[in-house]
Amino acid sequence: MSTAERRGDPAVLSWLPIVVMAVVAAMDLTAGPQAGFLPLVSLGPAFAGLIGTWRRTVLIGCAALLLCAGLGVYDGLFDTRRGYTAMASVAGVTLAGALAASTRMRREAELASVRSIAEVAQRVLQRPVPRRVGRLQVAASYTSAVAESRIGGDLYEVVVSPYGVRVIVGDVQGKGLAAVETAALVLGVFREAAHDEPGLTAIAARLERTVARDAGGEKFVTAVLAEMHTDEEYVAFLNCGHPAPMIIRADHSVDFPLPPAYALPLGMGTLGGDPPRPYRADFSPGEQLLLCTDGVTEARDAEGAFYPLEERAGLLDVPDADAALEALRTDIVRYARGPQDDAAMLLLRYRPG
Repeated sequence: MSTAERRGDPAVLSWLPIVVMAVVAAMDLTAGPQAGFLPLVSLGPAFAGLIGTWRRTVLIGCAALLLCAGLGVYDGLFDTRRGYTAMASVAGVTLAGALAASTRMRREAELASVRSIAEVAQRVLQRPVPRRVGRLQVAASYTSAVAESRIGGDLYEVVVSPYGVRVIVGDVQGKGLAAVETAALVLGVFREAAHDEPGLTAIAARLERTVARDAGGEKFVTAVLAEMHTDEEYVAFLNCGHPAPMIIRADHSVDFPLPPAYALPLGMGTLGGDPPRPYRADFSPGEQLLLCTDGVTEARDAEGAFYPLEERAGLLDVPDADAALEALRTDIVRYARGPQDDAAMLLLRYRPG
């Protein structure tokens, strides 16, 4: 299989070198040797070096040399230097194309290796969430603003602890590897604290100390924590400067539970302000809870209008949770004409008994 085929390039690219050489041959036979089209046969191996392997480039180069020799004999060009010059041109382009193809193949192999490592890092950082926890159905979605990247500064996790199902969705200030490192650190601490700490306030305190120590006051993390018991019809939240969660009621109305007092993001506790306080909201069977980052709530269209999340909540009325979340994600990307920022979403459905 050629490189072009492995990368999913259109079939026309694979046939382009042969088509070009055929067109040049037809032009040479039609216009005669005076037109000087013969050196253009070298376009065949030139295009092959751009889209094929080095072996295929050499093979097409050999075919181009045979074609050039045949046309040169037919045109009588070997009585002068023009025929030999055309042959030298084809040979030189073939050699250059083969070297270029070899270099490109080596870089593609290195890129594939880097991508495989990135996929492992993704599985460590954003582990698959449990699909079902008791009467909860869970689905997650992550869209990176960086092309072909699968991880970034947004984070989410679902932990089944002795104190109930605990959830975090957060957004690290900044971008790049530094944001990814902070996100990994926050997730690691949350996974441990969710099992050990009896309350959301204690979990937030541990996260605050971790971010403050790691970032040194130069980075912060907005986050919302949630805790629920599958046998109790409420959910407890703790919001640290994060967009409010959205609850879709059984009658299709939408509710955005707000904290009693707005707290600063994690890592900014030394600046003062009200500490984060937990609060409750009703959450009954047949209802849905959506936690997301500002890549969703602050997505803008061409006129600068924010994404109308409340109006599009009906997109989640799909039996399959993953399909519902994918429909919402697709609509956000279409609305904003592409991802403008990392966007993480976590959907929890309280299934009827």
